[in-house]
Amino acid sequence: MGRNAVTQRLGYEEHTGGHGLRDTPGVHPDARRGRGALSNAVGRYEREHRLADDDGWDNLEEPPPPLRTQMIRDSTRSIIARNTSPDIGFDRSINPYRGCEHGCTYCFARPTHAYLGMSPGLDFERKILFKPDAAILLEKELRAGTYRCRAMAMGTNTDPYQPAERHYQITRAVLEVLARFRHPVGIVTKSALISRDLDILAPMAADNLAKAALSITTLDHHLARKMEPRASTPTRRLQAVRELSAAGIPTTVMFAPLIPGLNDHELEAVLTASKAAGATSAGYVLLRLPLEVKDLFQEWLAAEVPERASRVMTLIRATRAGKDYDAKWGQRQSGTGPIAEAAADRFRLTCKRLGLNGERSPLDTSKFKPLALPGDQLTLF
Repeated sequence: MGRNAVTQRLGYEEHTGGHGLRDTPGVHPDARRGRGALSNAVGRYEREHRLADDDGWDNLEEPPPPLRTQMIRDSTRSIIARNTSPDIGFDRSINPYRGCEHGCTYCFARPTHAYLGMSPGLDFERKILFKPDAAILLEKELRAGTYRCRAMAMGTNTDPYQPAERHYQITRAVLEVLARFRHPVGIVTKSALISRDLDILAPMAADNLAKAALSITTLDHHLARKMEPRASTPTRRLQAVRELSAAGIPTTVMFAPLIPGLNDHELEAVLTASKAAGATSAGYVLLRLPLEVKDLFQEWLAAEVPERASRVMTLIRATRAGKDYDAKWGQRQSGTGPIAEAAADRFRLTCKRLGLNGERSPLDTSKFKPLALPGDQLTLF
């Protein structure tokens, strides 16, 4: 069966160029069923804005077909992204995909789709750019004489184990290259699909070359389905924690994002369940609402949890100096004020009680070994 036939069978449409048709902001509920965002307003760099309107021919009364996921080839020439952010613990990362089909309504990465001329709304979760040459590009960059090894991060922007990975297996190909070069890697995901790659990750972890983190936002399946419609269920994520831990892979659970008034009351329960599943460390991140995300999230709140929408936003603003979001270094991850401080205290005390976040050793960069190509001059030592 050819690639196009496979992608059609999986419910995807694959494109080799262009980004497909842009949608109007108003999207019929039947069309967006199973998606996170409720609208698809154009990005902040676009000059034109569109609005759906009935022209009198009753065109809008017919229920539209569900929005299909479009896979768009990304012809990037490099694969390692670098950053100098002072409040995150890595300086390089790999993102096999741009956009994420999980559809998390609160995703801080949504605004990046505006750089592509697409909407941070529904476009972000249904127009996914994939990098089929990621493993080839990575091998080339790791062989460069100027490359210096430091831990690689995956899943720090969009999820490397989103649904399309089952078919494309780009993340797996990247891990195979990292394993051959003995290059350390840390992975963050919301997907139980990470368990598929235990055969690669477990031997790497035995050499202190791999660690993993599962993001578990809630134990409430009903809330999870609303907030993260195409991510693995909380139960499946906990099972992945068990499988990773049993395989000897150091596993962290991220309670991220912590949303005051919505899921913050579950902090202790999530950490307790994660510890029981084998997690050895934990982290949390306060909800971030940069750029277009603040409107998308508030739109979702009003539609899905209207009885709590006003209180949630009031509490969020109380952690952001009265604003929807504050991007200051050192504060964007944890917020400020009494509510943010109380959350930090609860997290710290719960981790202490459960024995999480004990002594942790950094991943080993000393084992990195660029592999010679046929015809390369060999070293004597």
